[in-house]
Amino acid sequence: QVQLVESGGGLVQAGGSLRLSCAASGIVVSINVMDWFRQAPGKQRELVARITSGGRTIYADSVKGRFTISRDNAKNTVYLQMMNLKPEDTAVYYCHTSPYVGRDYWGQGTQVTVSS
Repeated sequence: QVQLVESGGGLVQAGGSLRLSCAASGIVVSINVMDWFRQAPGKQRELVARITSGGRTIYADSVKGRFTISRDNAKNTVYLQMMNLKPEDTAVYYCHTSPYVGRDYWGQGTQVTVSS
């Protein structure tokens, strides 16, 4: 059974930093594409960052240069380091993977709130 458990969200002032964690079980993060999505109130869920099995990373234009996705294979955990946070980064952040065709797995989400 695949489980993704996010942590690390919270309230931070603009310009601050947070690191989100996604602890995975039932899959091996190093051989799967792992994503961070976010969803702000009234908006669609959007892809924020992705790391492939080969270690290639992809970022939304809005977070390039501020966010970094990484993984710790020993801990089977994926991270999202967020720096220089802006009020528009306020959202619920979700970890996601799709290791099997047609199957999507999501974490429960972690709230990030950035005050101005």
